[in-house]
Amino acid sequence: MAVYENREAFIPHSRTDIIQLCLQDGQLSATDAEKFKNFCQILSAYYHFRFHKTQEIVKDNYIPFDPNTEIQPLTQPSFDQYDEMELKVVDAFQHILERANYIPLSESVVKESVGKASLIDLKTQVDFEDFERFLCYYQGDISKKISVKKLFFWQEEKIIDIFERIVLLIKFKEEAYFSAKKVKLEELKFTPGKMYVYFYKNIPKLDIDLLFPNVATSMSWKDKLLFGIPAIGAGIPLLLKTLPNLLLLIAAILLVLNATSLVEPLHVERDKIQNVLPILVATLSLAIALGGFAFKQYTNYKNKKIKFQKDVTDTLFFKNLANNAGVFQTLIDIAEEEECKEIILVYYHLLTSPTPLNPEQLDSRIECWMEKKLGTKIDFDIHGPLNNLEEIRGKTVRNTSEADSAHELPLLTYDNQGFCHVLPLENALAVIDDVWDNAFQYNGIALYGSPASSLRFH
Repeated sequence: MAVYENREAFIPHSRTDIIQLCLQDGQLSATDAEKFKNFCQILSAYYHFRFHKTQEIVKDNYIPFDPNTEIQPLTQPSFDQYDEMELKVVDAFQHILERANYIPLSESVVKESVGKASLIDLKTQVDFEDFERFLCYYQGDISKKISVKKLFFWQEEKIIDIFERIVLLIKFKEEAYFSAKKVKLEELKFTPGKMYVYFYKNIPKLDIDLLFPNVATSMSWKDKLLFGIPAIGAGIPLLLKTLPNLLLLIAAILLVLNATSLVEPLHVERDKIQNVLPILVATLSLAIALGGFAFKQYTNYKNKKIKFQKDVTDTLFFKNLANNAGVFQTLIDIAEEEECKEIILVYYHLLTSPTPLNPEQLDSRIECWMEKKLGTKIDFDIHGPLNNLEEIRGKTVRNTSEADSAHELPLLTYDNQGFCHVLPLENALAVIDDVWDNAFQYNGIALYGSPASSLRFH
C-alpha cells in the first residue's frame, strides 16, 4: 500500500453519491445494480442502528459533564460511577472520531500555538494545568492564501496553515483546584468539573489557542506601543502645564516637614506656600488634571480590550459548527457515513474486479478509481472495512427448517494466497438481511445481545 503524507482517509463525498458512482460505473447488470442498491440500503440501515447505540451510550453518560444539560438525574452518581461514566464518554468520543477518519492532534502542537498569532494579532495564554483531560482531533490540513488588512487601505497577502475541521474535548478540574488558586469562581467563563466539546471549521493552526474557554488575551507589543506612545505624548504637555501647581504642593509638604533648605531650589514664593487656599486649589487642580488623564487612558485601554474580544468572538462565531452534546450527534452522523462509504467501496471493487485482489492491491485500486472518477486523492483506510466485512456474518437460507442447520457465512473471506473474496450479490443480500433481522430479535437476553449484532467496529 502506498503511503501519502499529504492525503487523508476522509472521503469528501456523500454516501448517496458514492453508491450512484458505483452504479454508473457500468460494471453491474441492471439486475445486479438493483441488488447492489438493496444491499447498500440494508447495510446503511444496520450501521445507523449500530451508531445509534453509541449515541445512546453518550447520552446516558454525558449528562453529569454537560454544562448545558437540563436533565436532573434521580440519583447522583458515586465517585466510582462518575469516573466510569467519564471513561465511557471519552472512549465513545475517540471511537467516533477514528471512525469518522479524524486524526489525533498532539498536545505539543496545540501548546506551540499559544503566544503566537496569525489572523488575530493577540498575545494569548492558556493554562493547561486547568484541564483534567484534553483531546484534540482534526481533519483537513491545508494551506490557504488570504488577504490581511494592514494600516489604512493596505492589504497584505500571506499563506497560512489551516485545519478544515477541528474537534476539542476539555474536562476541567473541580472547584477545589480553582479555589486553591484564589480564583473567583463566578468570574470563570466555564464551570469547573464539566466537559466541554467544541467543533470548528477553518481554524488557522496558530489560532487553536483561541478556542479554549480559559484563554487569557492581552495586547501585543505593537499594540502596547500604539497605546503607550500617544499616552506619553499627551502626558508631557499636561505635566508641563501642571508643573507650577505640583511644585507648590511639594514645597508645602516640605515646609510642613520642616525641610526649609529643600524649598529654596524650587523657586516658589513663600507667601503662596503659607497661604492655605492656593495650596488647596493647586492640589485640586492637579488631582483633576491627572485623574482626568488617567481615566481617559484607562478608557482607551478598556475599549482596546473590547475590540480585541470582538475580533475573537466574530472570528469564532462564524466558524463554530456545534458545541457539547451537539458535537457527538454531528460526529456520529459523519462516522456512520464514513463507515458505510468504506464498506461499499471495498465490496463493490472486490465484486467487480476481474482478478482476485489482496488488501494492498485493493487499496491502490480504490484510490486510483476515486482519483480517476472524482479527482479526489485519498489515503484509503483499507483495514477497517475489510475487518468489518469479515465479521458481518449471517445465514443465506431463508427457509426456517433449513436455516436452523445452516452455518453463518461472512461477507468476506481470504484464500491461502491472501486474496480477498466477497459473497455474490444474492448471497450477500441474504446475509445482510439475516444480520438486520436478528439485530432486532429479542432472545431473552437483550435487544442488542443476539450473536448477529455482536459486530465489532475497527
